[in-house]
Parts: sequence; structure tokens; C-alpha cells
Amino acid sequence: MHIEPGLVTGAKMALGAVTAAGAATVSAKLVWESAQERGLVSLGARAAMATMATVIFFEVLPHFAAGPSEVHLILGSTLLLMLGTAPAAIGLALGLLVQALFLSPSDLPQYAMNVTTLLVPLLGLHFVARKVIASDTAYVDLTYTQALKLSATYQAGIVAWVAFWVMWGQGMGAETMVSLATFGAAYMTVLLLEPLVDLAVLAGAKALRANGTPLLNSRVYNAA
Repeated sequence: MHIEPGLVTGAKMALGAVTAAGAATVSAKLVWESAQERGLVSLGARAAMATMATVIFFEVLPHFAAGPSEVHLILGSTLLLMLGTAPAAIGLALGLLVQALFLSPSDLPQYAMNVTTLLVPLLGLHFVARKVIASDTAYVDLTYTQALKLSATYQAGIVAWVAFWVMWGQGMGAETMVSLATFGAAYMTVLLLEPLVDLAVLAGAKALRANGTPLLNSRVYNAA
């Protein structure tokens, strides 16, 4: 999902700062609410876990080039379900920054665009989850269909934002559209895997019976 160097250049890169600022503003509201609800220690611990997980997703898990970008197993729905939206947002933003600063400096100029690509779909997922998951359902009791809807929401958002940035920078020529089609098709592999990962992680949490731990989202075990 990284926007490769050279795809968006010059003044057009400024739009990334605007979209990233918007995503950061909404995320900050959720962070404040989470801190009020669970406390700073719980929020900080979950955000740290999300940050480490994000770096692992990008650098350790298999990934490959496809069209104008790369396909990564970014388990956004897993982070949201297990840790909460606010810690997931912090973790995705910080994990991406750590990668750009220390592991892939060529990605740093595109950071605002890349963080938009990760955070806006996550925020959309936050609101979709409220519709898909009934308030009396704990996350450990999710069905495959519900997990698939959540994963599809997040992955579709990533593909849409990558497509937007590429067309913003390169226009809508035939070569660009073919390249984007290749990228979108490749991302379907993630859509096939992520719901299964979600359910496996939730099943593990259910087996642990760690209700009340500050290290997990309270909705993992409890209804809203």
C-alpha cells in the first residue's frame, strides 16, 4: 500500500498533508475518548502493542510488489478488534513512521499519503463495525461473515486510497489503470486471509478468558 517515490511529486504532495491532518484530527478525538474511558496506561500499552505489530506486518510478514505499490498483510481489522480503534490508529501511524525513519527512508516523503491510506479506512471501519456488530455481541463471538465484512471494508479502503494517489499523481491513462487493476486483484489475497486471522486471534482470546485485562479492547469479551 506504499505510494512509491516519484508517483506523486511537486505541489501535488501537499494534498497528503491535508488528508493526514484530517485523519489525525478524528483519531485524536478517539484517543481522548479512549484515555478517558480506560486510562492512559491501558491506552499506551495497547498503542505500543499496535506499533510493534505494524512494524512486523510491514517488515516481517510476506509482502510483494504489485502494480504501482506493494501488497502487505495489514491486519487493520485485527488491531481494531483486539486493541481498539484509538490504539490501532496510533500504532499504524507510529509503526509506519518507524519504518520510514529507520528501515525505508525513501518512504518518508510519502508518509502523509501513506498514513492517510492506513488511517482513513480504519476510521471508516470503526463506524462500520458499529453497524455490523450488534451492541450485545462480544467480539469473541463474531461470525466469519461479520469478520469478512470488516476486512472487506478496510482492504477496500486501502485499495481505493492507493488508486486515488496514483491517479492524482499520474493521471488516468490506460497504463495506469491496468497497473491499478493488477494491484487491486493482488490485494484480494489479503481479503481471503484477514477474516481467518481475525477469527483465529479471537478464538485464542476466548480460550485465554482474559476478561478485564487492560491490554485488550474491552469489547473483546463484553457487549457494549
